[in-house]
Amino acid sequence: MDSRTPGKAQQKIPFFSRLQVKYAMSYLAILAVVLVLLNTYPLIASQNLLFSSKRDSLKNQAAVMASALMELESLNADQVARVMNMLDSTGLSRVLVTDPSGLILYDSLAQSDSEEESKDSQSDTQPEEKYRYALFQEVVLALEGNDVVYSQYQDGRFLSTAACPIVYRGMTIGAIYLTEEDTTQGALLMNLQQNLRSISLVLVAIALTISFLFSKVLTSRIGALLGAIRIVGEGEYGHRLQPSGKDELAHLAEEFNQLTDRLQTTEEIRRRFVSDASHELKTPLASIRLLADSILQNQEMDAETVRDFVGDIGDEAERLTRITEHLLALTRLDSLPVGETQIVDMAQVAQRAINMLTPVAEAADVTVEANWKPGCTLRCTEDDLYQICFNLIENAIKYNFPGGRVFVTVRRDGDQVLLEVADTGVGIPEDELPKVFNRFYRVDKARSRAAGGTGLGLSIVRDTVRRHGGWVTAQRRQSEGSVFTVGFPCETPEVGGDFS
Repeated sequence: MDSRTPGKAQQKIPFFSRLQVKYAMSYLAILAVVLVLLNTYPLIASQNLLFSSKRDSLKNQAAVMASALMELESLNADQVARVMNMLDSTGLSRVLVTDPSGLILYDSLAQSDSEEESKDSQSDTQPEEKYRYALFQEVVLALEGNDVVYSQYQDGRFLSTAACPIVYRGMTIGAIYLTEEDTTQGALLMNLQQNLRSISLVLVAIALTISFLFSKVLTSRIGALLGAIRIVGEGEYGHRLQPSGKDELAHLAEEFNQLTDRLQTTEEIRRRFVSDASHELKTPLASIRLLADSILQNQEMDAETVRDFVGDIGDEAERLTRITEHLLALTRLDSLPVGETQIVDMAQVAQRAINMLTPVAEAADVTVEANWKPGCTLRCTEDDLYQICFNLIENAIKYNFPGGRVFVTVRRDGDQVLLEVADTGVGIPEDELPKVFNRFYRVDKARSRAAGGTGLGLSIVRDTVRRHGGWVTAQRRQSEGSVFTVGFPCETPEVGGDFS
């Protein structure tokens, strides 16, 4: 937890809900799938390749031996033994030759045993003949005329069997059965399996290290962002992150900095607004209190003076009322949605505002001149448009000189409807123009208060115009005075419809 946020405890995240753990687990899950494939696919592919090689080899050897034996018209033990001794059976574990009934005529294992027994006994007598039958499924299938080949891997060795019929002039006169036990290829396959396991263990160690480092870097940057959010949440809007890199997290840090810039600006505006509002409200209240204390403390004040003081209290109360109404209007603009809009004619609304302000203009000895162009319609609420026109024309009258003039123009400019309010009044200095729409801003504070201004009218105009997709600018008039221009997107009424 940051030392600058002592009032807020950092929320503890469950272990398995941490981003670092989730990232590491997802990375390891992908690695586990890769390792399973690495340890299974090569072994299965190698086994299948060796199985195919063994089956083809045994099948060919069985075919060669069967071809040699089918030259005999009938099979007997002596003839079969003589033929088989001439054939190469290197690499085979056992060779059996049977007659059509399955009687074993030749067995390489029995032949080897007989030779060893003969050498041991050093006797010229032949071993006792044994009548045995090959009760193997492969032999049975071969005697039925089928070629049979089997291969399997067990206990680190390849066990392969093959059997085929011996056919003479279309008749099965016997069968040949071969077996092979290959420990060399089995040892190679086991070595491959051991090597793959060793490689897998190395990959797991490397992956765990990389996963830990990457997740640590990732979560540390996210933790820094989370800490910065907590700091800003405590009200320290000046806190900023230092983006590193050009990835998404760096862009997120930049967006965070821009957001805190806007929050800081908004907070400064809010504080200044509260300060200005407090000052503006305090001034009339102080005046009212001072005037009331003067009346109460001076027992010998004449009736005329009391009447003047009470009139001043009424003026300050009216000013306080205007400030409050304008503040409420700004609050509504900030919080309430735009009401139901309709197509209205700006010229008609501006004319209504001029009619309402004619007595004010006559009292100030100011002439209002209007110039309308047809087809100046827009989509807006009539009350909001009237408020815009009224405020701009009222300001032009209040801040004018006796004998001055106000020019109100409504016209089209492409797809825009423009309202221009120009005056021959005191004008606005060039360096003050960007500030005139700020809340409680006055160019001439003494003159503004004397005219009854609150410094909020132009802010209300700007916010209202923006709510309806428009824009407003303030400029100096070439000769004298100021020009305020408001623009809205033009909206043409439907044929047969009417507008206010």
